[in-house]
Amino acid sequence: MMASLLSVIGGVLLVAGAAFLLLGGLGLVRMPDVFNRIQAGTKATTLGTLLSLAGIACLQPAWTLKLALIGLFILFTNPLSSQVLARAAHRAGADKSPLTAVDLLAKDQLADDPKGDRA
Repeated sequence: MMASLLSVIGGVLLVAGAAFLLLGGLGLVRMPDVFNRIQAGTKATTLGTLLSLAGIACLQPAWTLKLALIGLFILFTNPLSSQVLARAAHRAGADKSPLTAVDLLAKDQLADDPKGDRA
């Protein structure tokens, strides 16, 4: 009984993870600029991958510790890498969507360097 319940929960988690990964891919195509694409891709892939790992852990309980370590690694690296990519794109002068009303990073950079040197 318990094994079949874990199988059902694992299957549901895998389908939910796959759905989030699909929506993340759709977000990469639909978003208007690089900054929105980075955000959509990172959030969806983080959650989708964690749900998929949880589903696999339900289906293969012996792998739970390894999958938890992989999930922890993903939780630390995905947001950090997206932040670094977004800063690099901003520094390179990537075009922003016309809907972008506030650019807090540009304000911070001007406050740090009033001359406007971006070296």
